[in-house]
Amino acid sequence: MKITVCLALRDWDYMTPLVLGDVRSERLDVRVDRVATLPEDFANDPRYDASEISFSRYTTGRARGDTAVFGVPNFLMRGFRHRCIITARTSPLTRLEELKGGRIGVTGWQDSGNTWTRAALAYAGVGIEDVRWYAGRLSEAHPIVDRLGPYARPGRIEAVPGERPMLDLLESGELDAVFTPFMPPGFFNRGSKFRHLLADLHGAELAYFNAVGYIPGIHILGIKAALAAEHPWLPQELSDLLDESQRVWLEKRRKYADTTPWIIEEFGRCGRDLPTDWNVSGLEANRKMIADFLAEVRSQGLADTDLTPDDLFPAVPHLVGEPA
Repeated sequence: MKITVCLALRDWDYMTPLVLGDVRSERLDVRVDRVATLPEDFANDPRYDASEISFSRYTTGRARGDTAVFGVPNFLMRGFRHRCIITARTSPLTRLEELKGGRIGVTGWQDSGNTWTRAALAYAGVGIEDVRWYAGRLSEAHPIVDRLGPYARPGRIEAVPGERPMLDLLESGELDAVFTPFMPPGFFNRGSKFRHLLADLHGAELAYFNAVGYIPGIHILGIKAALAAEHPWLPQELSDLLDESQRVWLEKRRKYADTTPWIIEEFGRCGRDLPTDWNVSGLEANRKMIADFLAEVRSQGLADTDLTPDDLFPAVPHLVGEPA
């Protein structure tokens, strides 16, 4: 009999074959809930057995000794972060190095994406101590919530004064740049008031890839540890299904490329500039990236931990506090 797994995922294109049933398992009945916001507390959410989860929050949770979630090194969201740095259209800034001594807004301090963006900035020679940081909502439409947690440092890392939208502060020149995972409405229009900080994103991101050897992982697959312990084969089976859905989607997307005028150029660029295994899952294939992320978590003060990649992604029989 198949085991039913309720899985929370963002609405990624590449999950379409899984959602439509084109990709199936003989052992699992996967029911996908496409969510706009990931579960706030997946470990205690009765709706889901598995979920896309934050790499950063999983890592800091493990550093605290939390083993309720079993992480699988399948990076459901992966991407360069240079593109996530935006500025005002009228800003004179065009290089990461020019942000030294500046004022930067972030949509969340602990977010995996922003952790990687700060890593890219550090690679360019701009450290946390070289910037005044402000955490806040991107626009008026976004909620006012705590985006700093325990990481606030008066005079260095603070909430936006008065919770003013950061786009307004960019436009007025009170912020030099903002880190955001999603571009604001109208950003891609000709008349947008905002732009990417870097004019040649592809060149900067490719140079970063050639230097570090990977595309940063943002979200991973999380499974409730009790379920993984009860069915040790299940994490790999579910991960393989997600990978197969991506493979089938990419094959079809390359064939039916006329969804935007130049998406076919993007496929050609990826084929020329990246190895075919750039998005492969698994601990060994991603060991360096995982180790680098752990180093960033330590150096950025997100967690005081000596976790290794093997500690972070243990084999199922070695789940702490769970039966083999």
